[in-house]
Amino acid sequence: MTRSLVLELPIDSEDDVAALEGALLAARASELAEARRRGDRVFFGYGSETARESMSAEVIQRSRRWKMLDRLLAALEAATREPR
Repeated sequence: MTRSLVLELPIDSEDDVAALEGALLAARASELAEARRRGDRVFFGYGSETARESMSAEVIQRSRRWKMLDRLLAALEAATREPR
């Protein structure tokens, strides 16, 4: 089931928008890097079977977080785009 989440965020200036975008970009990059790192560890067989199962679950969770941050960035861009 897909649903929409509506957020309202007070923004005092364009600098706030840039800071928010930068924070979201940094978080997205961090999630992607960690998902890839964990995925590589699973792929190359590091750790015990239990540890690999845990890492696989973490890869799925981090990938989900990356996708949500990507959607949030797209929504921010759409919300701050100047009207035509």
